[in-house]
Amino acid sequence: MAAQTRSLVAFAHVVDVERSIKFYSSLGFHVSNSVVPDGQRVPVWAWLESEKANLMIGLASGPIDASQQAILFYLYYDDIRQTYAALAELGHEPGEIKYPFYMPGGEFRLEDPDGYVLMLAQI
Repeated sequence: MAAQTRSLVAFAHVVDVERSIKFYSSLGFHVSNSVVPDGQRVPVWAWLESEKANLMIGLASGPIDASQQAILFYLYYDDIRQTYAALAELGHEPGEIKYPFYMPGGEFRLEDPDGYVLMLAQI
């Protein structure tokens, strides 16, 4: 019998956990848990949630090379044009909305502060 996966949550290593929390908050995420080591003032790990979406972020032990990020995170929204406009208004630089055959509702690319590629889409 095969193993039965119950859920999957991505864990991204980041340069600055607080900076990433701020970035992902503009995508609707909030911190539901975090770890601040004794004697420190900033978190080194956080669990972020937005409805059914979860993401763990943790302080990287070395430099992050944005050109080496070889994973895409797909985030789904009800209104892609409204999402695009809201992010642009916040000062983010989303890519052009495209309508490929597999995503007729539209999608666009956005990079997080560490170079992880986020594909924001509407099904």
